Amino acid sequence: MITLYDATRCPYCARARIVLAEKGIAYETVEIDLRDRPAWLYELNPSGKVPVIEEDGWVLPESAVIGEYLNERYPEPPLWPDDPGERAAARLLVFRFDDFSKPYYALRRGEEGAGSRFEEELAFLDRLLAGSAWLSGRAFGLADIAFLPWLLRARDLLGIELEPWPSLTAWVERACERPSVAAEQLLVAAL
Repeated sequence: MITLYDATRCPYCARARIVLAEKGIAYETVEIDLRDRPAWLYELNPSGKVPVIEEDGWVLPESAVIGEYLNERYPEPPLWPDDPGERAAARLLVFRFDDFSKPYYALRRGEEGAGSRFEEELAFLDRLLAGSAWLSGRAFGLADIAFLPWLLRARDLLGIELEPWPSLTAWVERACERPSVAAEQLLVAAL
């Protein structure tokens, strides 16, 4: 049985929860208070960050790596495209996620100019989605999961209107039809 060291409000943890739900993997949750992290968490992950998964005594931190691991360990349904080009493009999006998250967190902190920088990232995603239903290619996958938790929080917690980006808006709506993302949307609404 997998144990997920989780924090409900953490979007990185949301990535792990969505992957686990997509794969239909049963797991136990250990909720971590991010304002008062237990000392033993640093034994699992020296940075003290969540998510962390543990399976049969084997421990793995970092949400993007956890997603890759779960996708390989539990191959059905696949969360990367079969096509090597689509797969590489999707991995590149996950790799460049910091370009998206930096203005998001700057916006949350109220930094000057962060709103326009975040809007540039939303426009970038909108352009990508104008030609594809999913960031991961022809099917929902790890690239979509990499970004969705932040978009749900931007929309529902920060009040960012997504309507100026119609392809992005349609993608979020499509994703929210999936039980894994709908469950996350409910968690965000309760924050």
